[in-house]
Formats: sequence, C-alpha cells, structure tokens
Amino acid sequence: MTGRGRVVQLLRRLEAAACRCPAHSNTFYQGAAASCTVGQTDYAFEMASSNIRYGEGVTMEIGMDLQNMGARNVCVMTDKNLAGLAPVRAVLESLARNGINHKVYDNVRVEPTDSSFKAAVSFAKASSFDVYVAVGGGSVIDTCKAANLYASHPDAHFLDFVNAPIGRGKPVTGALKPLIAVPTTAGTGSETTGVAIFDFEELKAKTGIASRAIKPALGVVDPLHTLHMPERVAANSGFDVLCHALESYTALPYNQRKPRPSNPILRPAYQGSNPISDVWARHALNVVAKYLKRAVRDAGDREARSSMHLASVFAGIGFGNAGVHLCHGMSYPIAGNVKTYKAKGYNVDHPVVPHGLSVVLTSPAVFNFTATMCPERHLEAAQILGADTSRAKRADAGPLLADTLRQLLYDLEVEDGLSAVGYTSDDIPALVKGTLPQERVTKLSPREHTEEDLTRLFHASLKLY
Repeated sequence: MTGRGRVVQLLRRLEAAACRCPAHSNTFYQGAAASCTVGQTDYAFEMASSNIRYGEGVTMEIGMDLQNMGARNVCVMTDKNLAGLAPVRAVLESLARNGINHKVYDNVRVEPTDSSFKAAVSFAKASSFDVYVAVGGGSVIDTCKAANLYASHPDAHFLDFVNAPIGRGKPVTGALKPLIAVPTTAGTGSETTGVAIFDFEELKAKTGIASRAIKPALGVVDPLHTLHMPERVAANSGFDVLCHALESYTALPYNQRKPRPSNPILRPAYQGSNPISDVWARHALNVVAKYLKRAVRDAGDREARSSMHLASVFAGIGFGNAGVHLCHGMSYPIAGNVKTYKAKGYNVDHPVVPHGLSVVLTSPAVFNFTATMCPERHLEAAQILGADTSRAKRADAGPLLADTLRQLLYDLEVEDGLSAVGYTSDDIPALVKGTLPQERVTKLSPREHTEEDLTRLFHASLKLY
C-alpha cells in the first residue's frame, strides 16, 4: 500500500471507530468494540514496575543473576556506539566470569524504526534464547522488548501488538522470557515500563507497543554508566525525565478516563494521573530541579549524574502507570519527519532529532495550554522548578510554567524551537497529521484539543526565545 493510501485508511479508521479508548494500546483489537463500556469512566488503576537494583558497580552481578536463573542461552542487545564502551564490557565480563553462554546483537538503531525492530526480531527468532539483556538507552531497551515479544510469539504479525489505530493493539496473552535492562542514559525510564517506541516509516510517525507483559523483569541501574554520556546526550535525556514527570503529573485523572475496561486485561498501561504515580512524578521533578544543570555541565559530577539516573527511574515508574500526553504525542511526528538535522553529541549516520529534544521543544506551549484544567498542579510544578509563585493566581499557572521552562531551556543552550531543527510553518500540517494517530497518549491531555489547537501549539513552538 502506498504511503498516501495508508494515511487515508488510517484517518478513516480514526473517524469511523465506534469505541475510541483514550490512551489504550488495545482498543481496536478484534472484539474490543463489542465489549468496552464506552459511557463509563474507569474506577481503578493498577501499579506495575520492574524490580530495580541500584548502585555503583552493580553491573558485575548480572552474571550471577543469570546463573541463579538457570540461563543457558542469553541474548545481549546493544548498539554499535556502546559495543566497545565500559557498560557493555562490564556486562560481558560478568557473563564470562560466570560461564554464561551468550550472543551479542549490536545492530540496534538509535531512534529505532519498524525495520530495525524487525531485524532484531529476526536475530532473536534464529536462536532459542531463554533470557535477554539490554545494555543501552531507551532505543536498545525498547528494541530488546520487541525482540523478546515477537520471538515468544513467532506466529504473530508485526502489527498485532502495535498500538491502535496504526496496529491492531491485541493484548499480549502468552509468556515472555525474562529481560534484564541496563540503562546507560538517564532519561527514558524504559527499564521500568511496558512500552516500546519506534518510528513507523510508512507514516513518518512514532508509535509503539504498550503492555505490562513486555516490562523488564529487572532494571540494573548502575550510575557509573552515565559518566560516559556527552553533554547534549545528558541534556536531552534529562529533558525526557522532565517531561515524563510533568506530563504524568498533569495527565487526565485515572477516574476521568473513558472507557471503563470490561476486563482487567484491557486496562491500559497508561491510565491517567493517580495518587501513586503522583508521588514518583513530583519527586522526579524535585531531583531534576536540583541536579539537571549540574549533570549536563559536568560529566564528572557523580552526585548529579547518579541523581539524574535515579530521577529517570522515578519518573519512569510515574509515567509508566499514569502515562504522558501532548508533549510526547506531538514529539513523534517531530522525530519522524526529520529532514537533515543531526543532533550534536550523537554518532549516527542518519538525520535525528533525539527523543528528549523532540519532546521538550513543545513543552512551553503545551503546558501554557493545559494549565487551565489543573492550574494548581501547573503552579506547583513551576514552583518546584524554581519559579516564585507566592503572588501567583490560578490564571498565571500556564504562562508562569511556560516561562520557567523556557528559561531552563535557554540556560542549557537548547535549540531555538522547531525552526532550529529544520521545520517551518509549511511543515505544520504534516506534524498535525502525524499527531492525530497518537490517541494512546494525546487523549490523556487534561484539556481536550482540536486539530486547530495542535496547529497553534506547533506554530507557538517554532521559536522559543
């Protein structure tokens, strides 16, 4: 099917859907429309996260973990940039020391695509791996999640588990192999979540797979691994933590999200803000406020880099259950439609707007827009990030948080809006079109929005300063 035909089909499915389940990864799977309770909001939320082990040098324990699990054939996934660096060496040395049989796949793509996911799946299917170890940032961990999922479901079509409406959004019912995630960046929180994100090349937009079933069994968080991050990687990773925390804290409350699932397996991973996720999101914001600038400016600042590594975990637990909303939904076409821009600090052979950068560039406009629905939370976030809110009124929440974010981005020398990464006003219709299928996250916005609203938000994000 041509790209144009695919887009038309997708938009028709969006218009014709009888049961649009906000933020649901499994809305459109066969039979869901007949069983979902469209008119009712949910009444419950679930808390799920990976086990986390934290400490300097804790990577040395992975070989013992695998031995304790009885692992016989282990898949180690990473990318070519990391393959020769200390984090991967530490993992492989631990495996060798404990006599663990393994194979290495180092062809993970930074900002993965459906094609790169499929290549990793093919590698996984070719061997009978009984445990997976992902060493890297979100791209590596997400790729490993997908490889594990499809190798464990060899008869599944690739789109079966991809979020609707791009994919079929079927629930994962079969067992997966254990996955140990070793994050080397302080941003995505992928070691805590059941989400795997990729660029769907045909539509030039990001989508993903969301299921608690693909969540890592263990996240090994070793702050020594963050010391290798270049300045801009540290900054963009930190911006992802910032937006994870802000979006999950301001997301539509779980008991306002529709529809109520008719079966617990249909309750989405992204459920809306809730009392438990709020704790993690708020704490992550406090850590970001204290340590992000230090972590970016000084790679040798162990306290700052270690703290941001933990903040990524905190925010990951928060958004992994509450979800994100407009910054992330709008970021997917920003990353997917990149033309020539190659971010500093990233050793890649293709144009790339890193995920954290694509998310944060719209944040001033987004939070100015959403603040009318929960101004107290927006004011609290602004205060945590350093704003003086002592005389602020509810109506000040949006502009105050937007200005606070703008100042933070300026201080950290972030590109001056979408125009600085290659976009013009002529590109905005395509960016809006790429945002429309992202209902899994955009429907968690506390404020309803139209295509015209999205257009205005993209225009407002062309320049930041």
